[in-house]
Amino acid sequence: MSNSEKDFLSNYNKKDYESPLFTVDMAIFSVDAGQLQVLLIKRSNFPQKDKWALPGGFVDLAQDPDLMASAHRKLVEKTGIQSPYLEQVASIGNATRDPRGWSVTALYFALIDFKEFQKIATAQTEYSQWISIVDAQKLDLAFDHAQLLNMAIERLSNKTRYTALPVSLMPKLFTLTELQQIYEIILGQSLEKKSFRRRMIDAGAVEETDQSKIAGKRPAQLYKYALDSYDFHFPRILEYPREHD
Repeated sequence: MSNSEKDFLSNYNKKDYESPLFTVDMAIFSVDAGQLQVLLIKRSNFPQKDKWALPGGFVDLAQDPDLMASAHRKLVEKTGIQSPYLEQVASIGNATRDPRGWSVTALYFALIDFKEFQKIATAQTEYSQWISIVDAQKLDLAFDHAQLLNMAIERLSNKTRYTALPVSLMPKLFTLTELQQIYEIILGQSLEKKSFRRRMIDAGAVEETDQSKIAGKRPAQLYKYALDSYDFHFPRILEYPREHD
């Protein structure tokens, strides 16, 4: 029996207890060609070799100071992409999700403008591809990644309804119609124009500039994002238009 905390810890052997496999997985989203896209990799090793999967991998206990560091490291290793923003969605663990044993994963998501990011070649970079959400949800993804992808899509949709996160995909100057289109692509839902414009302007999320551009047959006012963070929370959640009978 130990006489003190120090004595107990000095004699404690963590190998006396089995530990689960611990991984991180990332759902990295972007918008291109009018569609919401997700970055998938094709697994180069067993298990589940040659299947499409979310990028991710094992936590390195010696190298990673925390889970966020693990996520950023694995994202660069697997895809060559560095994202400044990752948000944890959930932790999932059970005895069946990985054939190698009892496994836990921390799921993260990010929304990035992939055109703004340079890929960095690494020794572990696997083949990756941007795939539309519609097509990705039809694939037989590795492990439980279909479930993880759906969880991340739901989180992205929820964040879009109450934050300014989609503005991160816009150029420095944009029209409110262009911004609304990005929101609609992510949500998969049309929005009422006047309500959307009022929401953005009344909250101070955007401000007019002295510039305009030709959109259709007449000039359209250009706006810029007016806040410091894209994680700005609107006072009320974004409501969908009511359907009329």
